[in-house]
Amino acid sequence: MTRSLIINPGSTSTKIAAFEDLTPVFQKSLSHSAEQLAPYNRVADQFEFRRDIIVQALKEANILMSSFHVIMARGGLVHPVESGIYRVSPRMVVDLKQAIYGEHASNLGAIIADDLGKDFSIPVFIADPVVVDELQDVARISGHPDFVRRSIFHALNHKAIARRHCEKEKLDYQKVNLIIVHLGGGVSVAAHRYGKVVDANDALTGEGPFSPERSGTLTAGQVVDHCFSGKYTKDQMHAIICGSGGYKAYLGTNSALDVEKRIAEHDDQALLIRNAMAYQIAKEIGAMAAVLHGRVDGILFTGGMAHSHDFVEKISTYVSYIAPVFTYPGEDEMTALAENAVAIVANPRLAKDYR
Repeated sequence: MTRSLIINPGSTSTKIAAFEDLTPVFQKSLSHSAEQLAPYNRVADQFEFRRDIIVQALKEANILMSSFHVIMARGGLVHPVESGIYRVSPRMVVDLKQAIYGEHASNLGAIIADDLGKDFSIPVFIADPVVVDELQDVARISGHPDFVRRSIFHALNHKAIARRHCEKEKLDYQKVNLIIVHLGGGVSVAAHRYGKVVDANDALTGEGPFSPERSGTLTAGQVVDHCFSGKYTKDQMHAIICGSGGYKAYLGTNSALDVEKRIAEHDDQALLIRNAMAYQIAKEIGAMAAVLHGRVDGILFTGGMAHSHDFVEKISTYVSYIAPVFTYPGEDEMTALAENAVAIVANPRLAKDYR
């Protein structure tokens, strides 16, 4: 039996869990108020604060660190890597602390795990960080050499759902074409061809469909005009792209549940914006079908918004002709990380080095 500690930091919470194989025996979401985080100028500065509350939570639950075989953390913004499980190395920790490739709360996962692993001599890993890069070369071309398309998507959930789907349907992931759609705070749509994600929208910094809090693709000329209007700072422009776009901008909320409730109460504006999101997601699915030359074995929906049957059905009315549609609702990152923990303990040779 593999006993693993899972660490998954978010912007305002840190989720932790203890798993015995794939069964959670302890789970807790540790919330962090704006007041608690205010003293820290950078995400990496929160390291000791978040580590200490993890240790305290485990202590209160009477869980000994020495009982764990492995620590698996959510991967942050490291340099682009292929899909897989990576040993947390000194170079990785430095890259994340210095935010060499970008600043995000998930960067704290490996930093905290590394510190705990050293204290208790436990091996530490990350799996399928958001910067998994398997793009085909033609997908990297943007239209101008100063701009390169990057691979930033919900890789952990995409890969986990692909494996689960193929196991359920008795398929070989290395021999099928799938389009996977993660419906969360950000929306990522990816073409999985024979086990690799050969194209995906940049779900973080502005590409593809809008989402509950991200603006997706905006007209470049209008973005330039906004930047030079004198009305917005650089940080405010970044917030328009990621954080205060989408539902938040149109409807004043980033909660898909609130939007669904407003639709049920006959809010026509909420219905229009929800349907527009479905429309944009469908267009992105169509684009990924073209990437796969129309040979698609399944379209898979996952993420929190996949719980809404009406929303998934609205998208499906546009795309079900392409391939059969399957729904795996929820953003079960903790289980996905536990699956990787079990795999690495069973076969340590799966571990890759971060170079």
